[in-house]
Amino acid sequence: MKLVPVLLSGGSGTRLWPLSREAYPKQFLALTGAHSLLQETWLRLAGLDVAPALAVANEEHRFMVAEQLREVGCTPAALLLEPVGRNTAPAIAVAALEALRQHGGDALLLVLPTDHVVADAAGFRAAVRSAVPAAQAGKLVTFGVLPQTPETGYGYIKAAPGEGVRAVARFVEKPDAARAAEYLAAGDHYWNSGMFLFGAQRYLDELARQQPAMLAACRAALDAGRRDSDFLRLDAAAFQACPADSIDYAVMEKTADAAVLPVDIGWSDVGSWSALWQVAERDAQGNARRGDVLALDCRDTYAWSDKRLIALVGLDDVVVVDTDDAVLVARKERVQEVKALAQRLKQDARSEATWHRKVYRPWGAYDSIDAEARFQVKRITVKPGATLSLQMHHHRAEHWIVVSGTARVTRGEEVFLLGENQSTFIPLGTVHRLENPGKLPLELIEVQSGGYLGEDDIVRFEDKYGRSG
Repeated sequence: MKLVPVLLSGGSGTRLWPLSREAYPKQFLALTGAHSLLQETWLRLAGLDVAPALAVANEEHRFMVAEQLREVGCTPAALLLEPVGRNTAPAIAVAALEALRQHGGDALLLVLPTDHVVADAAGFRAAVRSAVPAAQAGKLVTFGVLPQTPETGYGYIKAAPGEGVRAVARFVEKPDAARAAEYLAAGDHYWNSGMFLFGAQRYLDELARQQPAMLAACRAALDAGRRDSDFLRLDAAAFQACPADSIDYAVMEKTADAAVLPVDIGWSDVGSWSALWQVAERDAQGNARRGDVLALDCRDTYAWSDKRLIALVGLDDVVVVDTDDAVLVARKERVQEVKALAQRLKQDARSEATWHRKVYRPWGAYDSIDAEARFQVKRITVKPGATLSLQMHHHRAEHWIVVSGTARVTRGEEVFLLGENQSTFIPLGTVHRLENPGKLPLELIEVQSGGYLGEDDIVRFEDKYGRSG
């Protein structure tokens, strides 16, 4: 049978604000090493005989998913784009339908959230191999993580007696501290990892029994979807009509064939700054740090700096996270409340809930380095061979100064090249385009001036990435 990885990349990661934002959630962040969590998810499959992956992602994240997977040598068989989030059960359903289209009934789905940490990659691969026979026999297998602490932030799975893959006795909601301690002492409860292994057709058969309306909506969304370059866009109207539910509630808690394989693989969902502290390398005083951090007489702290020096003196059990546009300071035992903080920012329509100061685009990135009422300064990076859309602005003019690389500029009827230390002016209302024809990144400074400088003041005439407005 074909072992098909399903990479679920739809999470928002609000509990790791300010590093994780709605437009750049935690699966795209390199939290524990040189690669992002998404990339690490793919890389830990090395050594397993797997078919090309299926990735399921928010439509707004499509270019980041494609680019990050490309960087680690992963070319998905399909990148399925959700117009809205409908939780894990529908996401897995559209992946299962696509796997059947590609492989027929000979497909085992290895369902993996892409925002988790697994320290023991070899142990993970061994667990997958051990679970394959049960999945081939029709079981819906989940991987239960051996608990290390009485954790209240995870759901639990109670396993029936036995060895290896065994029946699930029941799924348990996130417990209070006393109940979590009981589960840890009992020795038959495991953290719910959100990783699964089962036949694609087997999952769809069970979904048809338990949630027929969900399956019908997913089938309609896929059948009416359209293929666009590397992407398969689910039909928006059909998918919006789909009931939203997790695979646990929709299928696993109802099926008679739920099975669990207990594992001890250094798993964490890094769902908070304290969870990230637990999996990070720490000094003799328990301090974990990333970036330029100096800690004096501190214990059990976590500090993250993007650029600036963070200096800590005489602090215990504190988290400090410094990004370009926001700083978080919190007691470690209260970092779960960061999610509420991110929600408050969104309610207040604060841009910090959604965007970093540096915003990634399919052609590169821009960093808003200064702004006042009638001007804004951006540092723009254009990848080799990349092209911005042919566009114009109603309310602003732009000055471009090339710092390094070569720019091909379209300005009205003119097309010309600019090199290092050369500049040009784009008058308000002029149709223009910026391209990088070279083999090195193009770096330039853009100075915008005008009465309105919002990103929605863009009229696109041509765009190779399928964007409009």
